[in-house]
Amino acid sequence: MRSYKAVLAVAATVLASAAVALPVTTATPAAAAPPTPGPIANLWNWNWNSVARECTGVLGPAGYAAVQVSPPNDSMSKGGSVWWDVYQPARYTLTSKFGDENAFRNMVGACHSAGVKVHADVVINHMTGQGSGSYGGYSFGKYGYPGLYSSADFHSPACTINDSDYTNDAWRVQNCELVGLADLDTGSDYVRGQIAGYLNRLTSLGVDGFRVDAAKHISPSDLSAIKGRLSGSPYLHQEVIEGPNEAVRPSQYTGVGDVHEFVYGRKLKEQFTGQIKWLSTFGQSWGLSVPSDRAVVFVDNHDTERNGSTLNYKYGDAYRLANVFMLAWPYGTPAVYSGFTWGDKEAGPPSANGGFVTDTDCGNGRWTCFHRQMSGMAAFNRAVAGTAVANWYDNGNNVIAFSRGDRGWVAINNEGGSVTRTFTTGLPAGTYANDAGSGTVTVAANGTASVTVPAKGAVAVHVGGPRPTSSPTPTSTPTDPPTQDTVATTFAVNATTSWGQNVFVVGDVPELGNWNPANAVALSSAAYPVWRGTAGLPAGRTISYKYIKKNPDGSVTWESDPNRSFTTPSGGTATRNDTWR
Repeated sequence: MRSYKAVLAVAATVLASAAVALPVTTATPAAAAPPTPGPIANLWNWNWNSVARECTGVLGPAGYAAVQVSPPNDSMSKGGSVWWDVYQPARYTLTSKFGDENAFRNMVGACHSAGVKVHADVVINHMTGQGSGSYGGYSFGKYGYPGLYSSADFHSPACTINDSDYTNDAWRVQNCELVGLADLDTGSDYVRGQIAGYLNRLTSLGVDGFRVDAAKHISPSDLSAIKGRLSGSPYLHQEVIEGPNEAVRPSQYTGVGDVHEFVYGRKLKEQFTGQIKWLSTFGQSWGLSVPSDRAVVFVDNHDTERNGSTLNYKYGDAYRLANVFMLAWPYGTPAVYSGFTWGDKEAGPPSANGGFVTDTDCGNGRWTCFHRQMSGMAAFNRAVAGTAVANWYDNGNNVIAFSRGDRGWVAINNEGGSVTRTFTTGLPAGTYANDAGSGTVTVAANGTASVTVPAKGAVAVHVGGPRPTSSPTPTSTPTDPPTQDTVATTFAVNATTSWGQNVFVVGDVPELGNWNPANAVALSSAAYPVWRGTAGLPAGRTISYKYIKKNPDGSVTWESDPNRSFTTPSGGTATRNDTWR
């Protein structure tokens, strides 16, 4: 059987010579809670332990605002051989192939301690359409899920969505079965209650938002009713694939929450495989279907990287540069996609022991870990939030540059040779580290800089970024999740620095260097002037510590007395928010 996601992607791009759009009720509740400024890292098909480690060691220090994780519910099991079985729910228990409920809870805690919000991919349009056993050992039938749903909870009589329905019949798109999947009657009060109960369970575990899978196959009024039952104000972003002349449109869902902008990635593929000079006007006038303030944008995701509609990791430099542009350009909330490598488009992620996904290894060639390449640009994106494009430059072909107010500047070279010229950056005078690669940029008093942009490369700098030094700036590295006897403790200190200085935390336990500055824990300046880092400390112990600044000449500046101290809890996580003294 072909995966329903692949079929959906194909169906969404079917051209029609004539289209008749039937009326669709548009939801009009209050707008969803806005996301925290900054990009989303979509760690697709990563298990919970690996996400926890990545939040602590990479996403938090880099400045990613949120992480999107794969569906956490129990699903039809294909033993890990395919990627799409997690999009065929069996029940709402948190026993997925990515880990159990305890691992999920620990992951959310670790991410929050690192300053990263968690968005869960949720599948609420349907249950499965095949199989009889789940990853959690649960038995079911297509219309029978003991203790959860019976045949009365599905649209009946069952009908199938045909390709022509996408342009001619909105009702069938939202009430018939998507490639044979058991379509839930989301108009039912009972079904709405079960779905809301599942989402509220995730919220109670700390989940901050939801990516609603196959939202276009649920009417906006049904989604609005479900949203009305949710606890708190979780951030919602909905998958509504845009196709030509379709009866169901993304604009019909912006009253419920933000919406994924699929045209965005298609247009970037056109430009980065053609000429990027035209991007000076990139925006809704290009046919983008979702306004910037309601859009989640991406170069690719798990569907589009497989159906050929967008760039993917196999495009190499063009893919990387398109992501640099996305994180530098002011449109929507950007999501950086990071999955696994594949030859067979249906294949699942690396797995073992009955299909449970193994820990991510960014060095084995099976995982792209692409979000790490964009770590500097994640900080850039947060730094320039709310500023406008200025100082546009292009060479009439495939070199562009622009500033974001007086906060950041970027140059992108999609040509085969390097380019050296003097650019107007709009930035204050100073020397800046390159967020998009190696090297530095020195800006003169008049805001110009002589820069060499490497072939198929980019240069990006922002005010308040890492200070360039003669030796590598210390950065946090991924570590194993703390054991049960340790507490993941985040240190955040507001500390201004001069050029070349970096901030560390040192204390009276081995994990903080035993008061030896040479073994102190490096803090990240991604959110400068706040320096942040996480260490696993002994549980239930009083810890003494101080912050230090390491100077370019190797000397150390200690903050003033007395020592700081606190007692770690018996479990969970801890955070210290301080100001340099």
